[in-house]
Amino acid sequence: MSTTTTTTTVGGVKVVKPTVQSHIRDYWGRVRGGDLGSLPAVLGLVALCIIFAVTTDTFTSSLNVANLFNQGAQGIFIAMGLVFVLLLGEIDLSAGFASGMSGAVMAVLLTNHGMPAYVAIPAALVTGLVSGFVLGFLVAKVGIPSFVVTLAAFLGFQGILLLLVKGGTLIAVRDKFTLSLNQNNLSVTWSWILAIVIILLFAGVQLSNARSRLSRGLVADPWGIIAARIAGLAIVTIVGTALLTQERAINPAINSLKGVPIVVPIVGFFYVLWTFILGRTTFGRHIYAVGGNTEAARRAGIPVDRIRISVFVLGQLMAAVGGIIQVSRAASVDPNTGGSSVLLYAVAAAVIGGTSLFGGKGKIINAVVGGLVIAVINNGMALLNVSDGVRYMITGVILLIAASVDALSRRRAAATGNR
Repeated sequence: MSTTTTTTTVGGVKVVKPTVQSHIRDYWGRVRGGDLGSLPAVLGLVALCIIFAVTTDTFTSSLNVANLFNQGAQGIFIAMGLVFVLLLGEIDLSAGFASGMSGAVMAVLLTNHGMPAYVAIPAALVTGLVSGFVLGFLVAKVGIPSFVVTLAAFLGFQGILLLLVKGGTLIAVRDKFTLSLNQNNLSVTWSWILAIVIILLFAGVQLSNARSRLSRGLVADPWGIIAARIAGLAIVTIVGTALLTQERAINPAINSLKGVPIVVPIVGFFYVLWTFILGRTTFGRHIYAVGGNTEAARRAGIPVDRIRISVFVLGQLMAAVGGIIQVSRAASVDPNTGGSSVLLYAVAAAVIGGTSLFGGKGKIINAVVGGLVIAVINNGMALLNVSDGVRYMITGVILLIAASVDALSRRRAAATGNR
């Protein structure tokens, strides 16, 4: 038997399967060839967590870990939308204030007009859809560069936000459902049910994919690699759930605080949804095709303009989701909602996670991992009482390193023929 492959028979068809050793060797070959994916971001995230765990006393506490998800949620959602835009080599500079504008629409309807959440939240989402369509139309049909269109929208959306909050009025939000989205937690029971469901679903998808490929005579990942993935996810999920289901309230007798934050399954829902759309649908393949080579995609019959409009629609939709989540966390909206460094951190999250600024390369997992990196940096620096100036400089350096890795990996991929 070969040390690099094995042969098995499925349905009367002989299928050649790589071994664990050959799979690892092939993966390492792809990494050396410039196909890094999220590996640098994952390694960086692990390194940052170790550094802050060693240098602070509270970084690994259940209270702080839960806060990481709550703090980083807005950036992760906006970064998810930016992944779609960046895949086409475009940019959306308005995403930050788009999130603030959508959040303000929701807050005004909830507080000033007494509308229920099931009206106000969809209205905020529709705001994102409409603004995304306008931006996409101007870019795709009118031919204005996305940098100019979204820079104008950056100013315009900031103006709309100011009008909604009447120049500077803070609008408080007290709707219980809205506040629960980024303030409340699942019960301990539901937290463990969620963990078990995640593990079982992931295992089912991995096994189903492998059996499907084998049944069609295609090469599938070795069972050892599949088992390692399932075991790795199970360990992370179980350890995380065990940590988050601990009591973390300062005075539990008054208000118990334990369980997985509700925002975590919301992030998981959008991650699964967009990952499926990008990886398993014709629409997703068209996005990668247009991002990789627009002219070739047009000649292949792909509706390029429609794809370009759609990515801005999705980008603004996710910005609206980020705005809703941020208003939920702050329990209010003001002229700074979505402003300051929100956009920069969201773009940094997507790029640090592994999405290319040149288009054609990126996944939703990049936004999640990159968003966690940004959240860990901000959280850890705050615990160390590092000044904002130093924090901004460190984040900028990390972003520059990520962009450099992207450029060098593309050059390496072109040199080795792994484009």
